[in-house]
Amino acid sequence: MSLTFVAANEVPADAGMVAVPVFAGCVLPEGSEVKLDLAFLEGAGFEGKVGQAQSVPNGDHTLVVVGMGTPGEVDAETFRRAAAAMVQAAWRTPAVATTLLDALPHEGVERDRAARAIAEGAGMAAYEFLTYKSDAKPCRLGRVTVVEAGAAADAQAVVQQALDRGGRVAEAVCLARDVVNEPAGGLTPTRLAEQAAEIAEREGLTITVLDDVAIAEEGLGGLRGVAQGSHEPARLIELLYEPKGEAVATVALVGKGITFDSGGLSIKPADPMMTMKTDMTGAAAVLAAMSALPSLGSRVRVLGFLPVTENMPGGGAIKPGDVVRIRNGKTVEVLNTDAEGRLVLADGLSLAAERRPDAIVDVATLTGAQIVALGSKIAAVLGSHEGLVNQVRAAGKRAGEPIWPLPLPKEYRADIDSEVADLKNIGQPGKAGALIAGLFLQEFVGDIPWAHLDVAGPARAEADDGYVKRGGTGVAVRTLVELVTSFEPLT
Repeated sequence: MSLTFVAANEVPADAGMVAVPVFAGCVLPEGSEVKLDLAFLEGAGFEGKVGQAQSVPNGDHTLVVVGMGTPGEVDAETFRRAAAAMVQAAWRTPAVATTLLDALPHEGVERDRAARAIAEGAGMAAYEFLTYKSDAKPCRLGRVTVVEAGAAADAQAVVQQALDRGGRVAEAVCLARDVVNEPAGGLTPTRLAEQAAEIAEREGLTITVLDDVAIAEEGLGGLRGVAQGSHEPARLIELLYEPKGEAVATVALVGKGITFDSGGLSIKPADPMMTMKTDMTGAAAVLAAMSALPSLGSRVRVLGFLPVTENMPGGGAIKPGDVVRIRNGKTVEVLNTDAEGRLVLADGLSLAAERRPDAIVDVATLTGAQIVALGSKIAAVLGSHEGLVNQVRAAGKRAGEPIWPLPLPKEYRADIDSEVADLKNIGQPGKAGALIAGLFLQEFVGDIPWAHLDVAGPARAEADDGYVKRGGTGVAVRTLVELVTSFEPLT
């Protein structure tokens, strides 16, 4: 369920729980009038670390102390994690209040960014995917009141606006999680296109969907080739967000949409295949991020391209050694059918480049090599324009999604030269897989500034961790929203 966030200057009478911030060592923020039983907290093992929460005896309301860590290290991520801990403590409580903003440092974190982080952390922490649970016990929390005693009306309005924004971003992340967590049998390419149309109508986006016939007519050979082994027809979804007034720039977003990846004839082993419904995380991130833009009021015009298909080993499947022709005319020898994401992205990037945007950003669960290099918590970014790569990294940092740059070494470009076609879809086995994939994608963006986000690791979590929930994480939604709402024209 989505949460309602309210800014107020006093605790509502119906708040069943009040969450207060406490620094490391069980130190309260300056000016706090809360009385703590330090012996009780020590006995409970509470130390004030970020993400800790502990109920304490109190006369009027259930009181929960929430750890904020060291005062000098408080940042927006601290508020996200603290809000997530509050939600976990208040899981069965319909309405809670919190004074977390009392922990704002004198310098470093703006009040509105902290309030936004509280809403993001709380909204994401309350997420559940219960569609197929017969004994579901959903979260009962419905309202979070952020209290600042004595706050003036204008300051309260700023906080409310930030809470609304953070809550909307959290809703977008949860939408992406829902899409990713839905089993592939229920979320076919056709159904994803229908769902995208429903979202576009609701949020005021323009949508165009190409069916399998139109995909062939438009020369989307990569997408068509990957789809050959499946009974489910492919779809190409194009979304458009137009800002009110003159756009300051145009940014194209491309998301990999493999609704299930068996590997094709280069079939995956059984264990890695179990989570391959998540291989459309990139498409889910683009769709969810764009769904939030009308309410957030971005001044950037945004195009979204979602090439969507299954990758299956059916009788018509593409064979190792076959050649496909991508939208921009380049031919690709497909030596490994499990390197299919770059084939569908090639068509999406080609379409995006034809529109001559100011920048292109693609998002994909593309390579296992990204996980080897950076693990499950850090995404990789590669790109043709340093300024765009820096903007993507900065957006991720502000959004709480760490991103690390990887190179596009020209020395490795020859590794994707083909004997029979313009390119081949893999390089040398076991060597620089994420970099080779980036060099391949670069062939389809022309001279447009471009950045590629490989989110193979952060796309899925094996266990709950604060506001990150087990399953699809909705990674990159926050980064994309932050990027396009703060985009600076490139020079």
